[in-house]
Amino acid sequence: MLSLSFSPLLHPIHLNSCIVAKQFKMNQRTAHTFHIPVMGLSYTIDSPIKVARFGISSVVSIMEDHLIETMRRYYCRNTDRHYEPITTKEPDYRAKRITAYLNLMNAIVEEQMQKMRTEAFVEGNEIVQYFDMLPEDSPLRKSYLDMVKCTNEEEHLAMQHYLRTQLVAGSIQVNIMTKVDRDNWDKQGNIIPNGSDAVTALRGYINSDLDHSAIVFSAGMNPRLYTYLEQVDAFDPDENMQFRKKIVIKVSDYRSALIQGKFLAKKGIWVSEFRIESGLNCGGHAFATDGFLLGPILEEFKSKRQELTEGIFELYKTAIHQKLGTELSRSPALEITVQGGIGTFEEDAFLRAHYDVASTGWGTPFLLVPEATTVDEHTLTLLSQAREQDLVLSNSSPLGIRFHYLKGTTADIEKQTRIVKGKPGSPCTEKLLSFNTEFTQEPICTASRKYQKLKLAQITTLQLPEAEFEKQKSAVLEKECLCIGLSNSAALAHGVTFLEKHQAVNICPGPNIVNFSKVVPLKTMIDHIYGRVDLVNNPSRPHMFIAEMKLYINFLKEQLISKYTELEDRKTRNYFRSFIGNLADAIAYYQNLPKHAMVNRPCFDAELAKAEVALAGIKETYSFE
Repeated sequence: MLSLSFSPLLHPIHLNSCIVAKQFKMNQRTAHTFHIPVMGLSYTIDSPIKVARFGISSVVSIMEDHLIETMRRYYCRNTDRHYEPITTKEPDYRAKRITAYLNLMNAIVEEQMQKMRTEAFVEGNEIVQYFDMLPEDSPLRKSYLDMVKCTNEEEHLAMQHYLRTQLVAGSIQVNIMTKVDRDNWDKQGNIIPNGSDAVTALRGYINSDLDHSAIVFSAGMNPRLYTYLEQVDAFDPDENMQFRKKIVIKVSDYRSALIQGKFLAKKGIWVSEFRIESGLNCGGHAFATDGFLLGPILEEFKSKRQELTEGIFELYKTAIHQKLGTELSRSPALEITVQGGIGTFEEDAFLRAHYDVASTGWGTPFLLVPEATTVDEHTLTLLSQAREQDLVLSNSSPLGIRFHYLKGTTADIEKQTRIVKGKPGSPCTEKLLSFNTEFTQEPICTASRKYQKLKLAQITTLQLPEAEFEKQKSAVLEKECLCIGLSNSAALAHGVTFLEKHQAVNICPGPNIVNFSKVVPLKTMIDHIYGRVDLVNNPSRPHMFIAEMKLYINFLKEQLISKYTELEDRKTRNYFRSFIGNLADAIAYYQNLPKHAMVNRPCFDAELAKAEVALAGIKETYSFE
């Protein structure tokens, strides 16, 4: 796309860069309708540096401080900055490392934005890319196209100036998985107050100079972490009911949002966004619901949004009055967003229009976009070639939570090699997932060499039937180190060392990866999201709602088989009866969606009919009335 070219600094109608930057700071809402969720420990570790200048928000994991320090060293040297190591000997080193890296990313993004504001509007410059990538219905994109067509020099320059003031960087958001909150001890063997992994990560974010950003809490409530929030003022509102730092909570159902929202409101903490994620149709750890599916969950949020906001606000208003002495007459904004398995423009548009969500999360497809995420070449090839049989909902996570897993990674190969050599388990250097005290006083990780040696020795002495022995043995050996495996990819991609002699990689894409096979530029993926191109390589790809339903039906079958001997127990039986009922309710809900909601409605309805038959078969097989 060609346009007239004028240098912004050669015409008096343009203000100086400081004023433009100030106007930029005042306008914080990006025009994009999607965000890039956190992926693993390393796959989005530097995504803001790659995409924020184009107005795209992304989420960085701040749990692995060793990786964070490695990335800070890399980017300091890559941008000609002085690097001063923060060693493990420093007090509160974990929080300091996180703060330093977030500040560095923020500074780099701001420099990128300042540079972009001074660029001429010519093809190939990033300022043109910024507007080219906006959604079709964006008023800002329309203003840009009007500028391109304008032939009056004075108006053309005025329009360019206006566009420069509208450049908004995407939000740099950070993620804490609340369950990863190991205690840390001082040299005298005492637990360090406010020194647990999650709390120190939170402190690292709080102390950073990130403004208009957010911290995303995932994996459920952590009272200790939430209590720490109460002790700081970083999340207090200003006089305009705006927040410098926001709270986002990832949830899988309405009840979880209500409970966590009220819990925090009582402490004077406002949740600015509930980020709904499919329980199974997602990447990483999978927190399956009791058969509640995404469509009905979104419908409940839609119908109860005002009730949710008002219920939380009543508690928040009282807490803020006690905390700040401020009388609130209106509630702050509360947004609902959604992510998990979205794969087409039509699905994305329907979610935003029908359920009125503020943003959609596109994760797994971006693993094939090196301009947005950081994946080493070997793993990138595996992702592009992945088929359904290559993805499993595994038990490999030491957290004991189901985990989406791509087979054939270097970590998978390394694990099998160690087993064959009679030396199963991984060296445990990072210890983020060290929670087991079955054999030791100090918690250790179930993927560690130490634990697996002890556990295998134990089950060998139990004189179990061979089938049961092999079952328990497999359960032990399936656990895999995630701290190293989910960190190494970024180090390999950037040619730096995370850990000497340990370079194995594992990755946890969502099932949606099998529908994408091309490694593409950033703009191409965004064009796919906004319906300008189609990257789906699977002509028979089911709708995201159907894909999730199939995952849940398969999960139900697996659970029924594994708990077959417990089905006479009333509580267990009632659980499965409720699970089946929730799936049946979801089918009925989807059948009653507006006919225009799906592009290929006959196929959608046919899949619902198959799901009904499958549920009927399960009920008959296990004698559920």
